[in-house]
Amino acid sequence: MSYKIFIDGKEGTTGLRIADRFKNRSDIELLEISEEKRKDTVERKKLINASDYTFLCLPDAAAIEAVSLVENDHTKIIDASTAHRTDPGWVYGLPELSKEQRRAVAASKRTAVPGCYASGFNCLMYPMVRSGMLAPYHPVICHAVSGYSGGGKKLIARYEDENRDNELSSTRAYSLGKTHKHVKEMMAVSGLSYPPIFCPSVGDFYNGMVVTIPVHLRTMARKVTPHDVWEMFAEHYEGERFVKVMPFGAEGCPEEAELFSNTLADTNMLQIFVYGNDDHVLLCSRLDNLGKGASGAAVQCMNIMMGIDEGTGLE
Repeated sequence: MSYKIFIDGKEGTTGLRIADRFKNRSDIELLEISEEKRKDTVERKKLINASDYTFLCLPDAAAIEAVSLVENDHTKIIDASTAHRTDPGWVYGLPELSKEQRRAVAASKRTAVPGCYASGFNCLMYPMVRSGMLAPYHPVICHAVSGYSGGGKKLIARYEDENRDNELSSTRAYSLGKTHKHVKEMMAVSGLSYPPIFCPSVGDFYNGMVVTIPVHLRTMARKVTPHDVWEMFAEHYEGERFVKVMPFGAEGCPEEAELFSNTLADTNMLQIFVYGNDDHVLLCSRLDNLGKGASGAAVQCMNIMMGIDEGTGLE
């Protein structure tokens, strides 16, 4: 069977990556829009309604407008913007969260692709809260570093400018003193009652990401050891193809327990690491902000919605 696919916003970083993952697929017919009409509402409406699946790789307002152009019952929408991630009428596209979530994605006609930081965060926090190890009201602090491609074309151009500011060679903390756009979905999905203190930063590398959450054992909802926490994660994600819980502690990460942010670049994998001692546990997730954090997750959701092997085009 062949599916007609339209990528609205194909010229953006995520849109280009999605299209790239379709190159060797015989079951995909990509509906193309000419350069001069890519912002033409009439032409976009025509292609959206002609498609079986439309990917929205657009700013939020444009994504909302695109959904309003659907005039049939067969076109399924997969939105990579922030616009619908906490909308109750949409399914959050992180199937590894639970069996219920995977079934919801499979049955969905409107799927919202998670944010990159939020994917790493929710894959750590959701099991912690659901297992009862962490109370919903726990004060969570999260640090994360991403490759600069996460900022889109403008930030990519800034980092790749041969005359760029020398400060860009260092890690750059941002979103200081204001709420990052991913915090809303972090709260909505994780089960937390209060927003985390989220400290994102950008490094001088193209794509990749590490998310870290430290937790004092004395503040947890019940008495556990770091190894107990690791066992909980291992059980929660057992059998998952794209979320892997690595061996406990330094065994799961060589090089003297160093975690590099770009190790999973250009993959759809997300790895979870658990470290700790008698006082605290450190939870880490590693992924590609353009892979499992964007285009890879979008294609994986489409595969699940189609009822085919979820790894098609991703491995």
